[in-house]
Amino acid sequence: MTRVFSGIQPTGHLTLGNYLGAMRRWAEVDQHRADSLFCVVDLHALTVDHDPARLRRLSRQTATLLLAAGLDPEVCTLFLQSHVDEHTRLSYLLECVATDGEMRRMIQYKEKAAKQRERGGSLRLSLLTYPVLMAADILAYGADEVPVGEDQTQHVELARDVAVRFNQRYGHTFVVPRTTLPPVAARVMNLQDPTRKMGKSDESGTGVVYLLDEPDVVRKKVLRAVTDSGREVVHDRVARPGLANLLDILAACTGGSPESLAAGYDSYGSLKKDTAEAVVEVLRPVRDRHRELCADPAYVEGVLREGARKARELARPTVDTAYRAIGLLPPVAEPSLSAAP
Repeated sequence: MTRVFSGIQPTGHLTLGNYLGAMRRWAEVDQHRADSLFCVVDLHALTVDHDPARLRRLSRQTATLLLAAGLDPEVCTLFLQSHVDEHTRLSYLLECVATDGEMRRMIQYKEKAAKQRERGGSLRLSLLTYPVLMAADILAYGADEVPVGEDQTQHVELARDVAVRFNQRYGHTFVVPRTTLPPVAARVMNLQDPTRKMGKSDESGTGVVYLLDEPDVVRKKVLRAVTDSGREVVHDRVARPGLANLLDILAACTGGSPESLAAGYDSYGSLKKDTAEAVVEVLRPVRDRHRELCADPAYVEGVLREGARKARELARPTVDTAYRAIGLLPPVAEPSLSAAP
């Protein structure tokens, strides 16, 4: 069976973009068609300044929302990255195979580094090397496919390159993964600035619909979404990015195509109203299930504990093989206590 791995960072409250771009597909498609592992990649959240207590809260909330979105622990494996040591064990080996030039060419590194410099902050080394940790996340499990958003495809390509290089130098060890992109709303954009992604860490929040927003808040944000000059309703991501974003969201919520939906509207107002109601209805079952899960924290903890156990069992043989292949001696076993004197 095909194996799928994907992860999500607990760096902020999850958004409509996270749900339409990844989580819904994980729940409705990926977990049923493949041997699927989904990970809250909390170690990645350490690459920038963070509040430890908030990180713990967001890690739990992220895992709970993944369950609320429909991930079934009887069907897939859900766990926290930091609960499985094989991620960091393998990451160092891959740092010994990846190059400095590859790291510095990563678009997300350039963007995040520029923002840190603008704020006058220092850059953590982990911000530069975290694509290697992401490669370790993927390669440790022998994943065939990695469903990600468009902004993460460069990192999956790095994982592919590192896997091929390791296999050529030290013998076949890793499966070479491939990227899979969702067909619609792969990248939901900010409602107030449709030239950039709807991100978890947006500081204003007015252009971001969060999964736990109340229905009236959702409606207000969508109705206030930025549109474009002109009166005709058409789907054109280049010339009319605000309008295209609303049509993409409506299409993802209702199952239509953005182009065909555009033909049914003659005003921005009616499009915004229908989009707002569609978003409210799509998020309603997620919010309701999240409320139920929050009332039973022991269940969520049990899911994460069992998920980490299963993940360790899957990853350890591959990581141990990589250690031997690169030239490291295996640990010396302790003498048996039951041996005769």
